[in-house]
Amino acid sequence: MDEPPPPGGYAAARGGGAGRRAATLAAGAAPLAAVAVMIVYLLGPATDALDLGVALPDVSVENVEFVDGEIRATVRNTGPVPVKVAVADVNDRIHPAAIEPDRSLERFETAVVRIPFDWNAGEPYAIGVTVDDGTRFERVVEAAAPAPEPGAGLFGTFALVGAYVGIVPVMVGMLWLPFIARMRGPWYAFFLSLTAGLLLFLGIDAAVEAAALSSEALAAGFNGLLLVATVSAVSFLALHAASARMQGAAHGPGRRPMAVALAIAVGIGLHNLGEGLAIGAAVALGQAALGAFLIAGFAIHNTTEGVAIAAPVARAGRGGGGGGGALPPIAPLVPRLAALGAIAGAPAILGAWIGGFAYSPLSAVIFLSVGIGAIFQVSYAVLSWVRSMGGPPATAAGAAGATPFPGPAAAAGIAAGMAVMYLTSIIA
Repeated sequence: MDEPPPPGGYAAARGGGAGRRAATLAAGAAPLAAVAVMIVYLLGPATDALDLGVALPDVSVENVEFVDGEIRATVRNTGPVPVKVAVADVNDRIHPAAIEPDRSLERFETAVVRIPFDWNAGEPYAIGVTVDDGTRFERVVEAAAPAPEPGAGLFGTFALVGAYVGIVPVMVGMLWLPFIARMRGPWYAFFLSLTAGLLLFLGIDAAVEAAALSSEALAAGFNGLLLVATVSAVSFLALHAASARMQGAAHGPGRRPMAVALAIAVGIGLHNLGEGLAIGAAVALGQAALGAFLIAGFAIHNTTEGVAIAAPVARAGRGGGGGGGALPPIAPLVPRLAALGAIAGAPAILGAWIGGFAYSPLSAVIFLSVGIGAIFQVSYAVLSWVRSMGGPPATAAGAAGATPFPGPAAAAGIAAGMAVMYLTSIIA
């Protein structure tokens, strides 16, 4: 039986719905309008009344490049007031300098200071700039090195280095797949937990590196540690949402393990982007020389990342279960393994290009923080899978058949993974 139309007809009902939506939007916009009015007042009529104390200038010398017969310094105004660059100096001796685009810097604005100077490779230099109130800021370069000049040859070199420290080690690590595929229950839980330990170490290592870089290279105005925490959290949540969506859509035998492996590859790839950037920047800034020993150290360290991808793939032919037994067919998985290896390793090449040719401390901290969140997210995903394999955790004392998490195999795997990563990090 048909329901009678609402009083006033359907048109009135639609009008009422539109009115409610308008009221909701107005309720949401009212606080924003109040905040806008407050900011306009504080920055306008109230400015003189609230102008307390003395605002001091702050200029960061973010990057120094040594090119033929010239030193180029990128400076940024990180203080609360506009400044004008008055003079530039090298080792406390004033030199003529061209400042591009101009001497005036608003807050967070950058300029390039070009100083004609015959520098010598390997010698230390202190590059300073003095602003219009007489305050001097400097950056010390321990050993001058020629800035990389973009070109096909150097692009190829950085790509090769990125492949050696990213793609090749990951592919080699995935050769453990047939071995891991033969593992039975507790042993497979051990290797899957070993993966979590590897990833946890990568995340902690990246967090330490990002914190150190933010305190050493970023001005206080950027709130470096808070920037690291915020970007890491956003990265974690974004990848968590994407991973949950992928695993939720993964129906059918072996699809969930492949979804987990893809999430791990993406997380490792984001981490390797930051690692490649650090390598390229170290070479560009003269802080490291590319040698076979350095590359071999990174390669050994990153081989363990292939194990992290291989562990879930090892169950792709068994529907993700924890049982061992006959080796699943590997040949059909080869194209997927190659794609996962490229996803995990290739970002190291992009990172090396960015670090070598367009380095900035701010972008380096952001990239490292994205990798931190990604690595911790895939660690969480792996540990969640290990927990689901071990059966439901005990919810009451004496629950028969319940396996607490982490069990002995999982705990041993996490500890072993972190220990392996620490030992390989010593030579990286």
